[in-house]
Amino acid sequence: MTNYQDVYQQWLAFDGLESSLKIELSEMMNDEVTIKEAFYAPLEFGTAGMRGILGAGINRMNIYTVRQATAGLAQLIKDKGEQAMSRGVVIAYDSRHQSPEFALEAARVLAKQGIKAYVFEALRPTPELSFGVRELNAIAGIMITASHNPKEYNGYKVYGEDGGQMPPHDANTVIHYIRKIDNPLTVGVADKNDSLIEMIGSEIDERYLAEMKAVTIDHELISRMSEELQIVYTPLHGTGKMLVERGLAQAGFDRVEIVPEQAEPDADFSTVVSPNPEEYSAFEKAIELAERVGADVLMATDPDADRVGAAVRLANGEYQILTGNQLGVLMLDYILNALQEEGTLPTNGVALKSIVSTEMARAVAQDYGIEMVDVLTGFKFIAEKIQQYEDDKTKTFLFGFEESYGYLVKDFARDKDAVQAVVLLAEVAAYYKEKGMTLHDGLMNLYTKYGTYLEETISVTMPGVEGVEKIKNLMKSVRELGMEGFGGIGVTVTEDFLTGTRTHLDGKVEEMLYPSSDVLKYFLVDGSWVAIRPSGTEPKIKFYIAAKAGNHEEASEKIAKIKETIAELQK
Repeated sequence: MTNYQDVYQQWLAFDGLESSLKIELSEMMNDEVTIKEAFYAPLEFGTAGMRGILGAGINRMNIYTVRQATAGLAQLIKDKGEQAMSRGVVIAYDSRHQSPEFALEAARVLAKQGIKAYVFEALRPTPELSFGVRELNAIAGIMITASHNPKEYNGYKVYGEDGGQMPPHDANTVIHYIRKIDNPLTVGVADKNDSLIEMIGSEIDERYLAEMKAVTIDHELISRMSEELQIVYTPLHGTGKMLVERGLAQAGFDRVEIVPEQAEPDADFSTVVSPNPEEYSAFEKAIELAERVGADVLMATDPDADRVGAAVRLANGEYQILTGNQLGVLMLDYILNALQEEGTLPTNGVALKSIVSTEMARAVAQDYGIEMVDVLTGFKFIAEKIQQYEDDKTKTFLFGFEESYGYLVKDFARDKDAVQAVVLLAEVAAYYKEKGMTLHDGLMNLYTKYGTYLEETISVTMPGVEGVEKIKNLMKSVRELGMEGFGGIGVTVTEDFLTGTRTHLDGKVEEMLYPSSDVLKYFLVDGSWVAIRPSGTEPKIKFYIAAKAGNHEEASEKIAKIKETIAELQK
């Protein structure tokens, strides 16, 4: 294995190195820790591609690591033959530092290898990239984004020909080819004006918006409520503004206020601590505006507009942020109820969720006679199922979601789509407002009907080389320990997605038909559950807690007790 100092010296001696990176390498010359962090190992592909801090080094996002990743993808495409090469790759990017540059560098690598590259002329959301791959019949797609990460990050997501994030088999092949490239500095590129590089834009926008019309279910409802419902929306300095604004207008929502300070792209995300719609701080500006205009619902999309968070007005006039699970349940219930009332609810309908998303969604689906299917975390697994149902024609896809604020309503895109979710959620808000209720009221009604489900995710960051080892050791020790209970509530079933086994309390072991993944999930005797999962793209380990009880207070108490057990595991 090459020593990280040797790789550092190799970069330092490279004459053609980008000037800003050359300066950065000089500045870290006497900083052993920084050199090690930047050069100890290459960035890895996880559940959503490659993501890292911008800067010099093989463990950083820069034009050379982008070229290396693209060279790996190019080899996979070349293996598929000339037709695949001519079908090409669609490339989009978000508002982050160096996103346009990385997109162009990826296109140049592809063109050098004789592969067609379609590059969006300006920033676009991830769901439009997914749609573009399908619409242009491309063989693959690349999205330059670090999603909701802080400004220091950027990333690289690869998509398959179905428009979903690349499935494990192809991703592993790309990784194999990437690892065969010993030195990313040597990857060749074509001229930026190469004939194989084609710029795209407004035509794809129009086709996407045409498909968006199908997201709306009850046009008459929106017509009745268009002047009544007040919406506040913020793109959090990212890519969402144009398509969300046009999508809402096209659906018939007239009263939409966009947070002015956050309307335009800003790579520094200067008005937020983090551009993450999961966090309360991301809504501060939106809440200020909402209080002035009396908004019914506030929605925020992350920088690449694949995820959406929302806050709703309570009876006392204050605003409460809903969780990703709560939004998913509200949207699922509305879709199924609206289709049932129309008489168009298919008998073979299916909804999809990740294994760490709320079980309340299953209760809702079953109440309407609809199957709920679980998949591994990562929206590509939802996309795979949609493709499977499309191919074998056994089921009709109705909705897919992950607890981390990712939703898909219609399958013209094959990744989570915040543009679709914003438009649907506005319709759900209109539905409840016409009844004299808020979205929060609607949620409380669902709790009364199905029981109170509360979820909480604890995310523990363990940065650096040491952090990676700590996470591995923690997962190893939990497996070896075996968990009999959490918070005094006994475990009835343990699911280990790494070994593909489901172990019951009586010792019975069943095989699970999932791809291998480093996840542990524990089902508790009262219907609650706990899952432990290292992040595939960040130096984090996540603990997912879900409690079921008769009311909010009981569920909160259960979560508090379960958290005590989790705290003990981390010592």
